[in-house]
Amino acid sequence: MAKAQATLTINDHDYELNVYKGTLGYEAVDMRPLTKHQLFAYDPGLVSTAVCESEITYVDGDNGMLLYRGYPIDQLAANGDYLEISYLLLFGERPTKQQYDEFSQLVKRHTLVHEQLTKFFQGFRRDSHPMAVMCGVSGALAAFYHDSIDVNKEEHRELTAIRLLAKIPTLAAMCYKYSIGQPFMFPQNHLSYAGNFLYMMFATPCEPYVVNPVLERALDKIFILHADHEQNASTSTVRTAASSGANPFACIAAGIASLWGPAHGGANEACINMLEEIGTVDRIPEFIARAKDKSDPFRLMGFGHRVYKNYDPRAKVMRETCYEVLRELNIDNPLFDVALELERIALNDPYFIEHKLYPNVDFYSGIVLKAIGIPTSMFTVMFALARTVGWIAHWKEMYRQGNFKIVRPRQIYTGHKERDFPPMPKG
Repeated sequence: MAKAQATLTINDHDYELNVYKGTLGYEAVDMRPLTKHQLFAYDPGLVSTAVCESEITYVDGDNGMLLYRGYPIDQLAANGDYLEISYLLLFGERPTKQQYDEFSQLVKRHTLVHEQLTKFFQGFRRDSHPMAVMCGVSGALAAFYHDSIDVNKEEHRELTAIRLLAKIPTLAAMCYKYSIGQPFMFPQNHLSYAGNFLYMMFATPCEPYVVNPVLERALDKIFILHADHEQNASTSTVRTAASSGANPFACIAAGIASLWGPAHGGANEACINMLEEIGTVDRIPEFIARAKDKSDPFRLMGFGHRVYKNYDPRAKVMRETCYEVLRELNIDNPLFDVALELERIALNDPYFIEHKLYPNVDFYSGIVLKAIGIPTSMFTVMFALARTVGWIAHWKEMYRQGNFKIVRPRQIYTGHKERDFPPMPKG
């Protein structure tokens, strides 16, 4: 990183600090020297703090840019598939044809999970939230594949990365099958990554299942668009867990738990719930008026984005995919009519344009997942499935860099000063 100097003055005392500049993005002031002067940086939510160096993903919210390893997200979604993008995220460069074929075959050889692991599901209630089950079974993988969890060995890290990438879709589909009382379907290694997942979700032993190529490609794009997103809450959680030397399965389980939060991974589910609340097109003006009323707690879900102050670049890709899926399935559902009318208003209404409340990726992906037949309770599981490769890439990068420390944030203490604690009176 390029380096400059800055001077921080506090109470007439000057502190010389390094300023770092990455390939793209903001400059970062190195606050570490302040600790020896009994000074901390105060940054709730770490929204202004760079906690690491990374070569994986770059987000520029002001200009609506998302890059994986320097490649724009729209080009990746148009010209690659999920396993090719996974290779790019994990190894830094796109694969050759031979590398891609070998990588794909390696992933497919690890799609099965240990047979004993299937018994874990019987310990959960059938109506358990799928994310609760995913947290449990993903962490439990460490009990079955403990032969490869020595994080200090590169060959173990590589094998575990492949295992996670291969097995998380199998576990995700098992969560769904268990919830509806259907038998688990074994993965079919002649299918694509997305096609195999659709098979494990919707096939039954009773009859042949043919993967719809339009839905297969749509799901593959959803996986690509959600594969990584820089230092978000769940990725930071994975890195924090990894900083203690925790095994990779535990780190991914921690990421899944973080993603479960409605402020992070539940946005597309909230979007569908909102569309169902609106119900019909004729009720849209009422809800638009409520969204514009600052005194009304109602919010339009799926519009605007905390990071993207411009149009979410993933939404542009997902919008086209959304229309392709709806045309293919020709579904007569008022929910989709409501969604498309809301989209039309958001793209033309001066209020939405002025406030940059464009439909985001969650708006369109929620519609696509719903159209495919995936229940809303599984939406966050789909997000976790797609994001697993990003988490693994960051976990691997930490060990490759080799200079990370255990995460230990500081605080501003606002409790009592020191006070005595005498024995409790007897009698």
